[in-house]
Amino acid sequence: MRLTAVEEGHLRNGLPGTIGIAAVFPAGQPLDLAQVRSRVRDRWGALERMSRLLAPPAGPTAVSGHRWTAARPFDPDVHITATDQDLDALLTAGVSHPLPSERPLWRLLVTAHATPAGEHALVLLAHHALLDGRSLETLFRLLMDDAAPPRPAGPPATAPPRPRVQPAALIRELRRIEISGQPLPSAPPGEPRPSVAVVQLDPQVMRTARGRPAGGRGATLNELLLSAYAGALRACYGPLRSWPQGPTPLYATVPVDLRTRDNAGELGNGVTALRIPLPVDTECPVARLQACQDLVAEFGHRCDVHRAILPPLKAAARAVPWLAGVMARRLARPEVTTSLCTAFKWRDNPSSLHGRRLSRIVPLPQLSPPGTANLCLVRTADTYTLTVVGHLRAGDAQLIGEAVAQDLKAVAATDTPAACAG
Repeated sequence: MRLTAVEEGHLRNGLPGTIGIAAVFPAGQPLDLAQVRSRVRDRWGALERMSRLLAPPAGPTAVSGHRWTAARPFDPDVHITATDQDLDALLTAGVSHPLPSERPLWRLLVTAHATPAGEHALVLLAHHALLDGRSLETLFRLLMDDAAPPRPAGPPATAPPRPRVQPAALIRELRRIEISGQPLPSAPPGEPRPSVAVVQLDPQVMRTARGRPAGGRGATLNELLLSAYAGALRACYGPLRSWPQGPTPLYATVPVDLRTRDNAGELGNGVTALRIPLPVDTECPVARLQACQDLVAEFGHRCDVHRAILPPLKAAARAVPWLAGVMARRLARPEVTTSLCTAFKWRDNPSSLHGRRLSRIVPLPQLSPPGTANLCLVRTADTYTLTVVGHLRAGDAQLIGEAVAQDLKAVAATDTPAACAG
């Protein structure tokens, strides 16, 4: 089975391509490896995608792409192992190294020493060609005690009609995709290194910040993350005029799920990416938030454009694999995809695994080239967890994560843009 153009692109961008998700449970009786393997066999064994094996191109890579082949029978023992590593070490190692290609591109790790507080964790790592972030969430939800086992696969859903878009909207979106911004200030050549920071955000601060600006409609997690990240960049590196490329904008890329209600649980890669210029040079925290709200408000119309243009682009790239490689390498450039920023809410609360109550979900965005940082924010009940994956100077991921937390406090403390003046 030929890979889709998106899947092929994730393999041809020169990066490890590993993403992940971790479920953290309170200290106490650790998870039993045999029980986890049994649950995975019951809940994931019928999922064809979890048994796919990657086969290399049969001919020249310019005209021949990778293929998926079936690896049967499903054997969770090969993929699921116990480890003594803590969560920070697992995430840093996971995002920095490719998964072995001789078996399906995912691993599930069980650790009884996830945090200094004695918490336990289940960590799923997968190649982005196999699964996207929404797929990882879907898989973890299937493992929980009260989740219904997956239904047998039915006939493929009928693709919705392609939306009609105006030529002007199409041109505007193509310009947004094409325009280059600037990367993050990085270490000298040869010195950038991958780093991962997991930051717990104050729930009361988040509740208050989501009500800003006062009298408005309230902010979504994505809007808060984007605005706080813009403020964090300003705090860490100064206004854009002091950056190497001066006032050139810095663009954040926001993954948006294109799945519908009919295929919400479909595994694979079902997202598109929308770029927005971050308001780094806006001084007021709430004004930055309002600017991001205005940008996010356009996502519905922009997604219609993507639904219209993606099918022919994917068809062309799938027919000519080198085109998928060209597109992937361009998108991997730090001035094009500088920061992937996404946020989501764990919808099933409370959740338990073999009777152990889920404390929080920790996401793991992918590693991008030097000059980039990727962020993901997850709300689990009343717990907010931010993960930053940086490819910058040592310690910059932690620096950015802490600056995001500080900017959220500033948003919570500011009612309106007018309050910034006094």
